[in-house]
Order: sequence, then C-alpha cells, then structure tokens
Amino acid sequence: MTDRITKTDAEWRAQLSPEAYKVARQHGTERAGSHDNFPKEPGVFHCVGCGAALFDQEQKFESGTGWPSFWAPIDQQAVETSEDRKFFMRRTEVHCATCQSHLGHVFPDGPQPTGLRYCMNGVAMTFEPKA
Repeated sequence: MTDRITKTDAEWRAQLSPEAYKVARQHGTERAGSHDNFPKEPGVFHCVGCGAALFDQEQKFESGTGWPSFWAPIDQQAVETSEDRKFFMRRTEVHCATCQSHLGHVFPDGPQPTGLRYCMNGVAMTFEPKA
C-alpha cells in the first residue's frame, strides 16, 4: 500500500502553477493540444504533486485526442480510479495513488495489450528522461 501524501490547500497552491493546481487539485482539464511538444525520448512521467512515477514512455501512444495517452500505468498501484459523473457523463477518473492528484480519465478504446486509453493532462505530470 502506498503512503499517502496530504497537504493543505495553501501548500498545494504554493507548490503548483495555477494551471497545475486547477487540474490536479480541482479536477480540471487542460485544453487539448496544450502539450504538442510533449517529450518523445525514453523516460518516465511523474506526478506533478508528489513526484511518484506514473507512466513510462514505452506505454505512450498517439491517440489523436490532443492529450498524452498511455495504454497502461508504470505499475497498477501507481494510480487509482473513481467514478466521475460530472457534465452528465459517466467516466472513470484517474488520480495519483500517493497524493490523490487528478491526472485525467481512462477509456476502453485504447490499443492492445490492454485496450485502455489513459488520457492524461500533461500539466499534471513532469517528465524525467532516462539516463
């Protein structure tokens, strides 16, 4: 089980950019295509809130949606999901298992081997290239 990181709202606001705060802490969504130059080299995507490793570049694919998409997290225990019923829809929200930052949503229309599309907000993650 992951040790949870909890912070006050003031601590989150001080740590995160306004856009990252809106997405990660207020369950917002960044504009599609905000990260056209998202890294393509080998590396790992980490949670902007706590630095937990979330997705490996090897699981990233071009979904055509305008958001970074992955077919699986780096470890199934790195992320958690919950039902999102906002905007008269039923979606599965994805959040960091360590700090509960909102990352995006997962949909059942991705490529094999999982058939899943983890559609993430780029502002909710940082990228660390492999050495």
